[in-house]
Amino acid sequence: MASLTAQRPLPRHLALPRLPILDSYVLREILGPFAFALSAYLIFWALNIFFLAADYIINDHAPFFLVLRFVVFRIPQAVPMAFPFATLFAGLLAMGRLMGDNEVVAMRTSGISLARIAATPMLFGIAMFAIAYLTNEYVSPKAVDLSTRTFYQIIYHTNSLPVEPQFFRKDPDTGNVFYVTQVEPDNKTMLDVQIFKPAHFGPWNETLQAKTATVDGSLLILHDVIDTRYNLQGDVTSQQHVKQIEIGLPLGETAAQFLSNINSDSWTMNSKALSTQINALKSQGIGGSALGSLEISLANKLAWPFACVIGMVLAVPLAIRYGKRGRTLGIAMAIFSFFIYFLLMSAAAAFGRNGAMNATLAAWIPNIIMGGVGLVLFILEER
Repeated sequence: MASLTAQRPLPRHLALPRLPILDSYVLREILGPFAFALSAYLIFWALNIFFLAADYIINDHAPFFLVLRFVVFRIPQAVPMAFPFATLFAGLLAMGRLMGDNEVVAMRTSGISLARIAATPMLFGIAMFAIAYLTNEYVSPKAVDLSTRTFYQIIYHTNSLPVEPQFFRKDPDTGNVFYVTQVEPDNKTMLDVQIFKPAHFGPWNETLQAKTATVDGSLLILHDVIDTRYNLQGDVTSQQHVKQIEIGLPLGETAAQFLSNINSDSWTMNSKALSTQINALKSQGIGGSALGSLEISLANKLAWPFACVIGMVLAVPLAIRYGKRGRTLGIAMAIFSFFIYFLLMSAAAAFGRNGAMNATLAAWIPNIIMGGVGLVLFILEER
């Protein structure tokens, strides 16, 4: 009796939800190729970086584990491209296998529509898009920043990250925006520093322009300063020259933190930080390729992960059409499709950077074109 009670199924309202048999079956076919393609892409990426960094181990006697840390923290940078490639690869191989064994034909003969068969691959693509986006937004910036710091620690034997010219920093507490044109080789003295203080209504109510600035503790010391005040309409109300002004650094940071945390590498910034930098450049009337590159990087924060969905939109009809010709063709089509996507991405980015095309449109053109091709093929197969 006890044995029978133990085997009694749970009440229906307590039972865990299960996927329908069709969805579970298709999902199992997708997971294997996806895991293989994702692992292969990330391993290839890591090995490529490691071999480039191996020179520092051999010739500069850099510690092996320091180089390994540099490589490991650089891997999340590959996520925006790795996930779409793995999704496209998995879709082609999984659906191609089902087509090659005539299972898709059997499903459609039994009355299951192509749209229903494609539902699981599409939902899988959406799920991978969400994971890739969140990773690229919240994990990659911190990981790449740590990797870059490690790289400079290998080269310069210091934790301080050299600052590239023309960088911005916003203080989330006060709203002040710091702009530094150049940093001298001593990595302490900053040249042509500007600070923008926000108004309650309007962009700024005060700007400070200093010829030089140094850091003392958690204070930024501005030297030879022009202090300009503005009214609500943006007109100058007063302007005076001051020999020295002290401004608190963002969140009371030290000099090393202030200088090392700021660089123009868009990979170390999430969407919010990129938007802040873009708005600061626009407020100063600074455009050109620098602004265009940042705008494309911001748009790519969403466009690249969304390629996971586009990959499935393209993979399903291609696999239905050519799946009976074997897995080798599926692998070849995955590599070829990804190559075409990369070419479209590079060409559109070049137009977006120089202002010949809207940056957001440039970032999304590969998705639009590849997705459009996939939708046309899908409609043709459905008919």
